[in-house]
Parts: sequence; C-alpha cells; structure tokens
Amino acid sequence: MALGYLNLPWTSQVLAYNDEETPEKLSGKKMLPIAVVDGQSQNESLEIITLIDKKNSLSNEVWGTTDATLDELGSWVHNLGMPYWVWSPEFDTASRDYFIAKKSIKRGPFPLLAKRRSEFEKPIQMVLQRLETQITPFWKSPKLTIRDIGLAAHVWGLFAVPEFRFSQTWHDYLMRVKAECRFDYHRDFWEKP
Repeated sequence: MALGYLNLPWTSQVLAYNDEETPEKLSGKKMLPIAVVDGQSQNESLEIITLIDKKNSLSNEVWGTTDATLDELGSWVHNLGMPYWVWSPEFDTASRDYFIAKKSIKRGPFPLLAKRRSEFEKPIQMVLQRLETQITPFWKSPKLTIRDIGLAAHVWGLFAVPEFRFSQTWHDYLMRVKAECRFDYHRDFWEKP
C-alpha cells in the first residue's frame, strides 16, 4: 500500500510460507515482507516505509498510540482469519501444512479456531464500531497517513473470512484507502501465468 501511495515502481516475489532459506539469506531471519531497496534489505513494515519514503510523505506521521489499537485488533483478526487465509492460492499443500503446524503452536488447532469464530468476531466488531467515527475520511485525519496503512492492512484480511460483514462506513473507508494507495491485493501474483 505504501509503494502504491508513494507511486514508486516495484516488483514482488511471493514466497512459499515454508521457504525459510530465501528470507534468511536476504535479511537474516524468517520474516515477511522483505523489501530490497538499493541492495539494502529490510523486513519491518514501518522501517520499510521509512526506507522508501524519501520525501517523508508517510513516515513523518506519528505512529504513537495506534500501536495499542492495532495490537488489540491484530490478535483477534489473526485468530479469526488464519483458518481461511491458508486456503488462498498463495498456499500449496506443503506451505499450507507448514503454516498450520507453525501457527497452531501459538493459536491452537485451526479447526478449533474456526469453531470459535463468534468469540473472535465479537471483539473485532466492537473495535471496528469504536473506530467508526475516527475513519472519515481517514483515521483521525483528513488525508491518508501511515496509520491508515497499518489499520487497513489489519482489517483487509477480513475480506477472506466468509460472510464477515463490514458496515458501510468501514467498506467506504477501505475503498478510499485502496484508491489512494492504488492497492490491488496481490494482483501481480494472480496475473502470473
């Protein structure tokens, strides 16, 4: 989203989740995303944005207290979304099995996560409802900031959860972020032959 917002040219390579060798070669650890800019590797999202944002269009914004909100939301979104995300075309059988085994250690067996859907969805809806008055047109701002990229990145994954319902306010917000960032989720991946 940051690359699109900053209108920077880029190419991506989608790695299989069970590919540990490539991330470790590039950055010294198994962590995605990884950006390689002018031969320099970075895989912390905020630091990637700082690295690419030469004019401080996004990175001059204060991240601040949004950390707590995103941490709160992120935990519930991951618990709810993971059992559905693994069925996207990004995963083949081997990488899906690896992801499920690795994430089940922390979150529990995926079939049980799916059965606990209402337990995860309720707090997500509460946080989304609490934030609704703060996202018009962007999160506590008349223009898109780095906070919107963090928030939208968390919430965007809920589109993969069957029958998850966004309010009109949230849907409109996500579409504004999408337009500002020229964001088309993994379009480069889906269009490959």
